[in-house]
Amino acid sequence: MQAAVFSFHTSPPSLPLSTPQFSFNTRPPKTTLFFPPNICNTPSSLTFSRRLLCKPPAGKYISDDYLVKKISSEDLQELVKGERKVPLIIDFYATWCGPCILMAQELEMLAVEYENNALIVKVDTDDEYEFARDMQVRGLPTLYFLSPDPNKDAIRTEGLIPIEMIRDIIDNEL
Repeated sequence: MQAAVFSFHTSPPSLPLSTPQFSFNTRPPKTTLFFPPNICNTPSSLTFSRRLLCKPPAGKYISDDYLVKKISSEDLQELVKGERKVPLIIDFYATWCGPCILMAQELEMLAVEYENNALIVKVDTDDEYEFARDMQVRGLPTLYFLSPDPNKDAIRTEGLIPIEMIRDIIDNEL
């Protein structure tokens, strides 16, 4: 039986293991992946560089046909200052946040349920990070509930909350 031989690129044998040697001027080796030719009409081999990381797609979970629209901080400030007859729910989210994606699904259901009785909008904290900082968004998702009555205080929640709690806030608190 033969023994497997592994080589690591951390340090030459003359140096102790506690001081790994790194070279930032050399490119890492490329990785080649082989696929059967009948899968998704892809070429039989694809080459990727290990240094490249995929950027998360912007707006993957926000589509034009969704009822909850993504708006900018300027649009939101105009919406808050304007006169409304329905409550305003603001969702501060990020595209990479798992609980934000789950909350987006719940908010879409609520947007269908409260079609003309509530206005739900989204603000991407990666795009509007200064505005999110000014609004003291520390955890994601963060929801702000604004009543159409200017004398009532805003309600703020942080983290994933059940859809029943959101309904309760809209129906009873606003």
